[in-house]
Amino acid sequence: MNNKTYLIIGGTGGIGKAMVEQLIDRTNNHSDQSNDNDNAQIFATYHKNVPDFAADNLHWIPMDICDEQSIKQASDVIKQQTPHIDWVINCAGLLHTATQPPEKALRQIETEFFLQNMQVNALASLLIAKHIKPLLAKAQRSTDNPAIFATISARVGSISDNQLGGWYSYRMSKAALNMGMKNLSIEWGRSLKDVCVVVMQPGTVNTQLSAPFQGNVADGQLFSPAYSAECLLEVLNKMTAAQSGSFVDWANESIPW
Repeated sequence: MNNKTYLIIGGTGGIGKAMVEQLIDRTNNHSDQSNDNDNAQIFATYHKNVPDFAADNLHWIPMDICDEQSIKQASDVIKQQTPHIDWVINCAGLLHTATQPPEKALRQIETEFFLQNMQVNALASLLIAKHIKPLLAKAQRSTDNPAIFATISARVGSISDNQLGGWYSYRMSKAALNMGMKNLSIEWGRSLKDVCVVVMQPGTVNTQLSAPFQGNVADGQLFSPAYSAECLLEVLNKMTAAQSGSFVDWANESIPW
């Protein structure tokens, strides 16, 4: 996986940053084995502040995933630097804000927070796909070595797995994300061959997103960002084009819709 060109959306978050770091380590540590690895490039997006984390093959790109024009501008910047992208992984997500926790009951539903969840968790991946498609279309790919369009989802977005209720905005936005990516996998299955569209459950990861809710996590089930990122990258590395439209977890186990 070392001579590919990667795009990590949300490269400053817990999982996104861990993915960026691991991809840099993998590409640079293997650079003496093949000249092809010199071509491995990692593009990563940030929202507001330019990260101080740097590497020769890392390119930081500003992107506001809630602004389609910003997504288009980021895509245009990337097109100026590379003719193609092999893997796109959207790690950005929203569960709570500084003032708004996930809802426990219907009475807590607020329109603005609900729509914010939908925009960040569901719509953003569709807009990213819309503007990044030309770069994926130029990737060298095959049935066994497809281009990748992956989005971090959540098990709580599974309708059939929902036994507890609550978390209306988050659950519904992740369910909407899953439907959108399933739709995309069908469309691209016709128009953009050998691209694997997949939604992934990263496990419960020790990040700002999960921090207020870690008290209920069973022993051994709270993952470090590095461990989750490593597992997700390994799962993606084994994906084939036939698995496009999958909903899987960090251990490559299928999750019911």
